[in-house]
Amino acid sequence: MKQTWRWFGPDDKVTLADVRQAGASGIVTALYDVTPGAVWSRAAIAERKALIEAGGLTWDVVESLPISEAIRTGAPEAKAHIANWITSLENLAAEGLEVICYNFMPVLDWTRTDLAAPMASGARALRFDLVDFAVFDAHILCRPNATSDYTNTVLSAAAERAAGLSDADREHLTATILAGLPGAVEHWTLDSFRQRLETYADIDDATLRDHLAGFLRTVVPHAERLDMRLCCHPDDPPWPLFGLPRIMSTEADYTWLVNVVPSPANGITLCVGSLGTRGDNDLPGMMERLGDKVHFLHLRNVRREDETIPGSFHEDEHLAGSTDMIAVIKAALAEERRRRQAGRADASIPMRPDHGQEILDDRNRKAAPGYSAIGRLKGLAELRGAMMALEHGA
Repeated sequence: MKQTWRWFGPDDKVTLADVRQAGASGIVTALYDVTPGAVWSRAAIAERKALIEAGGLTWDVVESLPISEAIRTGAPEAKAHIANWITSLENLAAEGLEVICYNFMPVLDWTRTDLAAPMASGARALRFDLVDFAVFDAHILCRPNATSDYTNTVLSAAAERAAGLSDADREHLTATILAGLPGAVEHWTLDSFRQRLETYADIDDATLRDHLAGFLRTVVPHAERLDMRLCCHPDDPPWPLFGLPRIMSTEADYTWLVNVVPSPANGITLCVGSLGTRGDNDLPGMMERLGDKVHFLHLRNVRREDETIPGSFHEDEHLAGSTDMIAVIKAALAEERRRRQAGRADASIPMRPDHGQEILDDRNRKAAPGYSAIGRLKGLAELRGAMMALEHGA
């Protein structure tokens, strides 16, 4: 597997020199300052690529070329935004980029309730607490019909917890949940977030799936012509939030994805952490059954704190957690062997160590939440060791 690293550009607190010292050889990045729906210019792509190569690394994966809300909701601007997305693909291909990660999550890319939860080891990690989320949804956002999405047990605990929150606590929880993905262009207030939720009032899972299918039918032929591989990231967490539709949460969802537009260009970002928050997702089995469509791997692990779905979880160490990471890596290496035997040019699957815990001096660096330097270095070293051991014994 090609060992890569998520980098948020020149302002990232984790530098390209740090990445090289961590042992990665490839970079996963994007033009985070470009508004979703706008064109990525070839000049801007070339400038970012040159910066990476000057640091002794290669730009291996685009994550993400964002899908605008207009495309997800089928708004009037959707057609123009899809055309711009295709133009961006052409500009990326002209600069030698081949693997394009994207997601179809409505409104928020990922959601956590704590960006620095203390662990027993003294580390800090991203965490999703279902009760805290219900506090925000039902008592701070005050979303209509929010209470119908939770059990009576969760609602009772949320009401008790909400009663004890100070104004500062409420503001902190709000800022955490509305933070979204590091590097995101759009920043939410409670009012603007409520307004965006309203645009999904008439959009259910079936409608959102139709919009994704239409998008893929338009863009995949262009990606195939350009020799590019598109890979859809799963929902994070993979269950409905805020009453919004979620359509990339299970193996069945991904089976639908690769079959709706069959093409070597239409594939999967297998994020072990996102999908692993559901106990009914068999990650080693998914790698075995859908492996020929996996174009990108996110190797991270979570600890499910409650086996019910949905539930609470936190980001665990890469070889710990609720998913058998060794079995996932073993299945991925077997897939790479099959590809080499078949003569596929994409036999080496790019992977990155995702969402490291904050350990040692990480908290002083103040990197983007989840994207610590030392925590990810530790994760990459562990994953590399596991890969080398499994390859040696193959």
